[in-house]
Formats: sequence, C-alpha cells, structure tokens
Amino acid sequence: MATAAPEAAEVVEEEPKKKKPIVLIIGGVVGLIVLIVGIVLGTLFFTGYFNPKPVVDPELAEGAADGHGAPGAPGDKKGDGKPSKKTKGSPELTRFEYTYMQIEREFLVNVSGSKKVMSVQIAVMTHYDDRVFENVKKHDFALRSAVMDVMRLTTDADLVKPEFRKELAVKIRDSMNTLLEKYEDFGGIEEIHFTNFIVQ
Repeated sequence: MATAAPEAAEVVEEEPKKKKPIVLIIGGVVGLIVLIVGIVLGTLFFTGYFNPKPVVDPELAEGAADGHGAPGAPGDKKGDGKPSKKTKGSPELTRFEYTYMQIEREFLVNVSGSKKVMSVQIAVMTHYDDRVFENVKKHDFALRSAVMDVMRLTTDADLVKPEFRKELAVKIRDSMNTLLEKYEDFGGIEEIHFTNFIVQ
C-alpha cells in the first residue's frame, strides 16, 4: 500500500503538463483567427468597401436607360459618368464657370545639376464640378510626387527661357491629369496657376 501512494502522486503531476499544450494550441488558433479577421477587415476598409455608396437620382437612371441621360452628373451628355461642367447663368450664351483650388503645401525641389532650389505654390483650375477637387484632395500624395518629379527635371538653362513657367505649368497639368485618369478615369484639371514661384 505504501508503493501505490507515490504512483498516484506521479499521475497527478502529469495531468497539468498535458493541459498546458492544449491551452497553448487553443490560444494560438484563437490568435490566428483574430489576426485573419483583422487583415480582412483592414483590407476592406482601405479599399473603400465601407464607404457610403453614391445616391443614384432616379430621373438620371431613367434617362440613362432611355439613352437620353447618363449615370454621371446632370448635363453629362457623353454617358461616361464624368463630372459635368458648371455653367454660368447667362441668358445670351452658355459660359462655363471657372473654379479654382489652391494646393495647400508648397512644392520644394532642387534644380537639376545645380545648387539652386525651386519653391512653388500652385492652384488648379477646372470648368467641371467639385468632384475634380475631391479627387485632387483624395490623391494628394500621389499628385505631389508626380509634380515634384516634373519639377526635378528643370535645369539652369530652362530657368532663363522666357516661356519656362508656362511650359512647366503645362507639364504639371498633364502629369496630374494622367495620374487622375489612372485612378479615377477622369482628370479634369484644365490649367495650373503659380501663386508663388521662387528660385534661389
């Protein structure tokens, strides 16, 4: 009888050791499930899945079905969903309204092959509605990178050309529109205006 008691004590010591690996396995599985769910929700959030869906005007949808309207904004005759142009209330003729938006931060780059620095502040102009400006704000980082890539190609010889600022404005506009067309299927920026231009 004295020998049976130590064996029972040994059995009691082994049981907690068996439970620990099971608890670790269950904890690992739960942790893995939480990680997978977090990744899926994060991906859906960053791709815009949870963003509110645009409200469709029943009259526009009906017009699009008849071939007389478009799924885009009112007055969009092309049927491609692009922003419509804003018009001024002029009884004599249709005139488009110019709208501007200042890009908040300045652009600062080194002039190629020189110790000079070029600092500019720009505003964009469009005849289209506010969706163009919303897209510019939405893709701010990508657009800043594209503008600075264009500006970095400037050399000292370019700076003395009489038409340099106009040519630079056209290059910046084209690079911004190309990027917006890539991400939003429509550019809409018609002119670039320099509100500040310094070369030192």
